[in-house]
Amino acid sequence: MTAPAWLDQAILSYGYWVVLVAVALETMGVPFPGETTLLAAAVYAGTGSPLNIGWVIAFAAAGAIIGDNIGFTVGWYGGDPLARRILRLLHVRESALDYTRHYFARHGDKTVFVGRFFSVLRVTVAFLAGVNHMPRRVFFAWNAAGGIVWALVYGLLGYFLGRNLLLLARVTRALGIGGAVVFGAFIVGLIALWLIHRRRETRAADEDVAEDVAEGETEDVAE
Repeated sequence: MTAPAWLDQAILSYGYWVVLVAVALETMGVPFPGETTLLAAAVYAGTGSPLNIGWVIAFAAAGAIIGDNIGFTVGWYGGDPLARRILRLLHVRESALDYTRHYFARHGDKTVFVGRFFSVLRVTVAFLAGVNHMPRRVFFAWNAAGGIVWALVYGLLGYFLGRNLLLLARVTRALGIGGAVVFGAFIVGLIALWLIHRRRETRAADEDVAEDVAEGETEDVAE
């Protein structure tokens, strides 16, 4: 793991606040190296810098919680029109939004918690939870839990493996690959479930048409 020189300098100059801001920006959906900042600060804490690993983890967790709640709020108030516009561009029925809301109602807690550990979901899951109007209290609780556990895991990884950057890079790369696989499975699962939902709608519509035809034939015979 190698952090850009400007990020190293920012951490050395401004310490914990850089960790908080970087993590918050990333979780809001801004393309910023929040996880790299946490790892770099944790490495410094474990290799003799004045940074304290406890405060590094605390500021990272705070940044994760703050950033995700901002992303959630943006999704709640402004994400629905954007989502509908995207569906129209993709020629997908807007009824697909009903399914995603049903999904977040049933599995949103697990998705928010686990998504914190995977790069693609980390920058999108809060926004998606907001778009799908996941209950705010449920989101806050699971988001806070995910942010704290994530900050602990990556902070301690950087702290204890900071003197062996090659091993640290291998571990974080393995976690990234695992995250990509999980995200791919998540997307495939959503598509499959949406297709099943659409097929059921089509079948229900066909049955309604058949019933209407049968009723019409019955009325003709009665006359």
